[in-house]
Amino acid sequence: MTAEELSKSSLGPDSAGGNGSPDAGLSLGSADSAGLKSDWSTRIDALRQQEADLKRSIADLQSAYNRLTQDQFQKIQTDIGRMVQQGTADLEQRKRSLQKEIETLERRQERIQTEMRTTFAGSSQDLAVRVQGFKDYLVGSLQDLAAAAEQLELAPSRRSRPVSEGEERGESRDFRAERATNRPSSDRRAVAESTSAQPAFASNAFQDQTERIRSLLDQYRMRPDYYGPLWQLRRTFEPIHAERVSNWFFAQGGRGAVKSMGSRLQNVLVASAALSILYALYGNRLRTLVLSNSPERLGEWRRGLQDCLGISRADFGTGQGVMLFDAPEPLAQRADRITADNGLPFIVVDEAESVISLALLQFPLWLAFAPDPMNPVAESDYY
Repeated sequence: MTAEELSKSSLGPDSAGGNGSPDAGLSLGSADSAGLKSDWSTRIDALRQQEADLKRSIADLQSAYNRLTQDQFQKIQTDIGRMVQQGTADLEQRKRSLQKEIETLERRQERIQTEMRTTFAGSSQDLAVRVQGFKDYLVGSLQDLAAAAEQLELAPSRRSRPVSEGEERGESRDFRAERATNRPSSDRRAVAESTSAQPAFASNAFQDQTERIRSLLDQYRMRPDYYGPLWQLRRTFEPIHAERVSNWFFAQGGRGAVKSMGSRLQNVLVASAALSILYALYGNRLRTLVLSNSPERLGEWRRGLQDCLGISRADFGTGQGVMLFDAPEPLAQRADRITADNGLPFIVVDEAESVISLALLQFPLWLAFAPDPMNPVAESDYY
């Protein structure tokens, strides 16, 4: 109800009848109007207070939101920083580990290269190696000369002058004696030529193999092919290694022990060179049998042969390529079966084998590594 309605109601018929005076009605209307103004002022003040409270609440909520957002952002930043630091630390640790491994491998490479370059220390050993090489050259030249002399036809020449009956009888007796003396050597040459597939490197009847072996040794020493075909030597071949292999072929006839190089890696290199030459001579007939008394050493032989000859694990088996044995008895049985199948067993004996079984000595090709009695190598230093 507005102030005008209140004034009209107060000035109705009753008031016109004389119940009150005009001044009394005006005073009553003024009082009602003042009360209404006071009520509206109170309500406006309340609304303003409510508005202020809402603004304060909104400000508090905004502040809380900003604070939570900032806290979450800082937490996320902290987590990301921690993750980055942890990842960086892991990468640094892996980097240090890789650097240590690289340094270890570099030291090992330097040690291996040093061993391969200088197996013997001092000029006297170097001189001995050169003298031995010259000796091998002289032996080869004498063998070539002897082979050429054996190939000459030494038939008795016809005489132009007449001879007496006594001289003729004497010459006949001498000729028969010479023929009887030379018959066994001729027979042996015929047998050797008929069985040329069997190795006889120390025999002069195998001159073609001698030249081939010397040519391969020179190729390995002076023209190494690090990416050559399978079963060909792919590593650096020094004169000391060539001296070992040449002595085994020509002085020992492919059957005997050579002085150890002082490490299994060097021995594997020497054996790989011999194996590569034999494979070039006999091809797929060749079967290599390695004897060592522990699986760890056999594993080193397998890895070394793979590295030197470029072969893979598929070339190691029971019927082909390279076979590994930790006892001589099964090795001898396998070599017997290979020989029966028209194969050619090549036996390699590790230096750790202090005793060689007599059953292995019956085969035509075997190579053993004998430790140097003047410079024994401890087992822990042999790798």
